[in-house]
Amino acid sequence: MTEFFMPMKPPTATHQEKKVTIVNGKPVFYEPDDLKAARAKLTAHLGQHVPEKKYTGALRVIVKWLFPITPSSKHYDGEWKKTKPDTHNLNKLPFDIMTELGYWTDDAIVASEIIEKFWADHPGIYVKIEEL
Repeated sequence: MTEFFMPMKPPTATHQEKKVTIVNGKPVFYEPDDLKAARAKLTAHLGQHVPEKKYTGALRVIVKWLFPITPSSKHYDGEWKKTKPDTHNLNKLPFDIMTELGYWTDDAIVASEIIEKFWADHPGIYVKIEEL
């Protein structure tokens, strides 16, 4: 099992925000600056927790996204976050990064995902990986 907490303001840019432009009549996909920044931030944090051995079997991954409460906010610590980004978009970028960093052979082995998002006094991202 691998379990860790990354204290940070979680990025809100998701993998689905890639852009497309036309070069020489052909579409070319690229990452806008906010997505590049999110990738760099997550890579730096996730790189500190790479397991010694790649996971190869079926996995359950629990990810809890804790977004910061601003002073003017009416939210409270532990309150469910009901606004964007959507939970189904949150894990794509970190899972791709975790694959690149060698957490597992391929993120297709993640057979179970639990994704939650909250408002929190101490923002960050909690990750737990367990073999099934």
